[in-house]
Amino acid sequence: MRISADCVRAASLCIALPLLLHSQATPDATPSPAISNDRILGIIPNFQTVSDPKTIYKPLRMRDKWELFVKESVDPYAFLSAAAGAGISQWHNEDPKYGVGFQPYLQRFGAAQADLTSQNLFQDAVLASLFREDPRYFRKGPGNTVLYRVGYAVSRVFVTRRDSGKDGFNFSGVLGMEMGIALSNAYYPPKSVTGGENAYRTFTSLAASALGNLLPEFWPDIREKLNRHKREQPDPAPANETH
Repeated sequence: MRISADCVRAASLCIALPLLLHSQATPDATPSPAISNDRILGIIPNFQTVSDPKTIYKPLRMRDKWELFVKESVDPYAFLSAAAGAGISQWHNEDPKYGVGFQPYLQRFGAAQADLTSQNLFQDAVLASLFREDPRYFRKGPGNTVLYRVGYAVSRVFVTRRDSGKDGFNFSGVLGMEMGIALSNAYYPPKSVTGGENAYRTFTSLAASALGNLLPEFWPDIREKLNRHKREQPDPAPANETH
């Protein structure tokens, strides 16, 4: 029996919310390291990024990792991106091949939401806690060359910071991605569940992760240039007064 994407998403959140509420009810003398509320262009969530390279490292606690998962998964932007992705897939009749029409669009939307939620669950919460890894992206910043920063951003797909502060292989990111893809085979239509399709989704997920690191790496530089340009703009001359 195949399970629906909505069931997967609901089950993921049902697992997370009790754990999150329990962890918040547990007293802890250690202050919680802040999870960013930043948004790129005021729209795109940038919750996983530590933008200041000079920030003293404080690892996320287990409850913080679950909180990050919930925060990313229920953000309105997640629903908008799933809706847009489902629309593009529907327009080109791409995988998952549910067909055409309003009902197939809803199925695509549900699958996109389930894909996002399950990968966030595995990467940010379950495996990051199990392997004691920090799911955040630690920006390198403008003290390095552009080429070095590009290479660093791409490398963080496979390398992550451990809770100890040392770097190591990104087990939670890579395995979490593959677990999400494997789980999607339970609700994708049979003609979209093939070895070739799974390999293609692995490639596109890795590429998207690499590109997804480039934006938060360089966004603060772009924002600063825009703000500087705005500050340097001369004030409009006052209108001549008529007597």
